[in-house]
Amino acid sequence: MAAITDEQVETVRALVASVPSGAVTTYGDIADAAGLPSPRIVAWIMRTDSSDLPWHRVIRASGRPAPHLATRQLERLRAEGVLARDGRIALAEYRHTF
Repeated sequence: MAAITDEQVETVRALVASVPSGAVTTYGDIADAAGLPSPRIVAWIMRTDSSDLPWHRVIRASGRPAPHLATRQLERLRAEGVLARDGRIALAEYRHTF
């Protein structure tokens, strides 16, 4: 992976912070909005620097949370009114646009 700049990290952090309660976005949506070439870069940033952000509002393009986060993530989303059906969030209903 190419070196990630501090500016890219801050852009991703600002985008994640801007997702309102009751909405979700995908790693790819954030990558597109940040001008990054891959959702994997967003995932890497989120993995290393997102504990103070609404990380639970960022999901996979499939509408499913990462398996290791699924229970906590779906609980937090449900508390904000974002409901999953069979473990999947309906992006058409809850997706935030930047």
